[in-house]
Amino acid sequence: MAITRDDIEAKARELVDAVDETKSSVQDKAMIGVIAVAAVVVAAFVIGRRRASRNKTVVEVYRV
Repeated sequence: MAITRDDIEAKARELVDAVDETKSSVQDKAMIGVIAVAAVVVAAFVIGRRRASRNKTVVEVYRV
């Protein structure tokens, strides 16, 4: 059985298609990860600001 140019081109197209599908899948997952991390950071910031403004303790020190 001889390997022809058409066989090589077909296999190369299969590989390119597989790489493109994998690339697309990874980009989608990365974008979801970035959005999730950003949401967590924003939530932590907002919660931190609320707690800081609500529970302020004032300590006064007088020297006699």
